[in-house]
Amino acid sequence: MTPTHTVTNQVPPLVDYDVADQPVLLEALHREGAGDAEAELHRVGRLAGSARAQRWGELAEAHPPVLHTHDRYGNRVDEVIYDPAYHELMRTAVDLGLHGAPWTDPSPHAHLIRAATSSVWSVVDAGHGCPISMTYAVVPALRANPDLAAQYEPLLTTRVYDPSFRPPREKGGLIAGMSMTEKQGGSDVRANTTTAVPRPDGTWSLTGHKWFTSAPMSDILLVLAQSENGQAGGRSGNHGLSCFLLPRILPDGTRNAMAIQRLKDKLGNHSNASSEVEYDGATAWLLGEEGRGVRTIIEMVNMTRLDCTLGSATGMRDATARAIHHATHRAAFGKQLVDQPAMRNVLADLAVESEASTTVALWLAALTDRAAAGDERAALLRRIGLAVSKYYVCKRGPAHAAEALECLGGNGYAEESGMPKLYREAPLLSIWEGSGNVAALDTMRAVARQPETLTVLFDELDSAAGADDALDAAVRRVKSAFTDVATLEHRARRVVGDLALALQGSLLVRHGHPAVADAFTATRLGGDWGTVFGTLPTGVDTAAIIARNTPKVGA
Repeated sequence: MTPTHTVTNQVPPLVDYDVADQPVLLEALHREGAGDAEAELHRVGRLAGSARAQRWGELAEAHPPVLHTHDRYGNRVDEVIYDPAYHELMRTAVDLGLHGAPWTDPSPHAHLIRAATSSVWSVVDAGHGCPISMTYAVVPALRANPDLAAQYEPLLTTRVYDPSFRPPREKGGLIAGMSMTEKQGGSDVRANTTTAVPRPDGTWSLTGHKWFTSAPMSDILLVLAQSENGQAGGRSGNHGLSCFLLPRILPDGTRNAMAIQRLKDKLGNHSNASSEVEYDGATAWLLGEEGRGVRTIIEMVNMTRLDCTLGSATGMRDATARAIHHATHRAAFGKQLVDQPAMRNVLADLAVESEASTTVALWLAALTDRAAAGDERAALLRRIGLAVSKYYVCKRGPAHAAEALECLGGNGYAEESGMPKLYREAPLLSIWEGSGNVAALDTMRAVARQPETLTVLFDELDSAAGADDALDAAVRRVKSAFTDVATLEHRARRVVGDLALALQGSLLVRHGHPAVADAFTATRLGGDWGTVFGTLPTGVDTAAIIARNTPKVGA
């Protein structure tokens, strides 16, 4: 048979490369004194870039989890069945310690190393990162009850993945989740109607409907519920929203009264199960002080907000690498795409956004290490820096994904390219743990309740004073934005966005590659920029920026 055509000018798959071979990642490790983690990061990077691991991600995405509410006899079972590839992803992430290593690792850089490693590994699949992130984040909240922490923390931090359906304390390792939002309130968790009634034996009975519960097969869940006023077993109640630890399987081996009503048909990844659940007298244990549920769970939320920021930065870095890889191997109009001036402008602009986002995300992870060690200034800086960056970085993700996808043209619109998966996932991270307005207003709340957070942030920005005129002008503008207190809530998004840009610019000027820092300050701070990506001014060293972000296949 005569062939009808010969395939030419198509791009080889981006596979068998080291995902960790990114200067912005490695420079952050060395800058913080964690350079001894580089060899392990490269090992994970080679695994993440391998055909085998990428196949796991493809299979987990292609075969979404399936809910089985009943067995063949009509008994309620409420089990979610995952593709075997999903369990391979989870097993690898747990083996790497991404779910809990910092809580047992004596390294002063444990949270930073975990963040960098997570950012490398999660390019394989974002979906399984949700339960991994929640398990990582649950430990600070769990410590509000020392007895429960003593029971569960060792199992949450061990590097054993055990998806079996057994009582938590009989397993080799646990995965945790959280069940917070409800259909009538969403982010306004104080509007929750799920109730908690104390029992004489010290447990509580929870009844209510949760609108979003990700990874419902987690071994334990943190649940917010309204505790009833009164007394039980000699303990005085304190009416209000409280936090509870709820196991899927009770200590006696019976299933807790938690029914998975349905799995969400959602935008984003397909590999992770998001569900609605009904609690009908489910057994739970109080975590922290009764009536102070938000205070108890807030540190868990902060840790997952860190992962939201990191996840958006990771998606940008992956999208940038894929766009540059495509442009390097694809020719159009007589040149390789990567040599076309207009395309170089787009690619470099995408890379600048990616590097700025990754830099601030890893800086926040390093602050987490210092705050955990008792550094009060780091804790204050992390408090406001996290709110600011969660708002802005996660907002930039969807626009970045759309532009990177367009670099591949029609090929980018096809699922096989991997770009649609990045595009679908990008909006989630701005919604999860507080959408745009919630994150922006949380910054305003931090400033109002702890004015010293703004002081330390301004001190941080001032540490780069005199190094760049555009940065200096941006810092002056954002400082003046706080003089009109009466209109701050109306202006919250703009003010917080300006804070985020000033923070990213300050970090890049002090620590980033000069070409990246100059491009960032000239455009994002100096205003020499259009309204879309690919509008960098002339004179930007696009060659250096693109070279830093080009994946090295086969290297």
